[in-house]
Amino acid sequence: MKINQLAAQLYTVRDHAKTPADLARTLGRIRAMGYPAVQVSGICAIDPRELARMLAGEGLTCCVTHEPAQTILDEPIKVAEKLSLIGCDYTAYPHPAGVDLADKAAVQQLIRKLDAAGKVLADAGKTLTYHNHHGEFIRHDGKTILSMIYDGTNPRNLQAELDTYWVQSGGGDPVAWCEKLRNRLPLLHLKDFAISQECRQVFAEIGSGNLDFPRIIAAAEKSGCKWFIVEQDANWIDDDPFASLKISLDYCAGKLYG
Repeated sequence: MKINQLAAQLYTVRDHAKTPADLARTLGRIRAMGYPAVQVSGICAIDPRELARMLAGEGLTCCVTHEPAQTILDEPIKVAEKLSLIGCDYTAYPHPAGVDLADKAAVQQLIRKLDAAGKVLADAGKTLTYHNHHGEFIRHDGKTILSMIYDGTNPRNLQAELDTYWVQSGGGDPVAWCEKLRNRLPLLHLKDFAISQECRQVFAEIGSGNLDFPRIIAAAEKSGCKWFIVEQDANWIDDDPFASLKISLDYCAGKLYG
């Protein structure tokens, strides 16, 4: 992994991106910290052209976005047009909102819709990826939903934005999943998994939890990963997401860069 492959997930600093002015300041702080790229997610409403100007002004790349789940499924060409405006090749289906994951038929319908939307995006020169949580480790007929999703879609139409924390939370092995998704893993969410003093699962800065990131990164690289995206949903140092992003960046710089 090289420094120019590392990105910060803006959802981490969502409380500091509620207005365009706040977002502009936040992008400046992230660039000054040393991140060369961001994932656009969880920010204020903003015209894509203005967002593109902000990113260019800071010398930041948008490596991927999260768009509303229903927009991806129902209006994929609209998503492709937005991606073009901000110079981005990837979007990620963020969460199966409104889908009953316990219902196999509902899952199969989602898979068909993902494949269809992904084809529209692929035909437009963009790539749809799937961002997992732990719910996708529910099993139907002995197979996890995450396996069903990738087995039931064309790799051209759906790639992966694998999330290390949620794989671990679901009882999966992040290394094994990186290997399983060979040539289908352009994006990886780096998110550490820790256990608090109260015996609760918590998000942690990279290198501060229990995940074996040197092995995870090595496996992801072998599978063709292009972007390594640092995300921490909560549990920030001193309630400061920027401090947590910096700790993760420093760990990556000291331990993971090739």
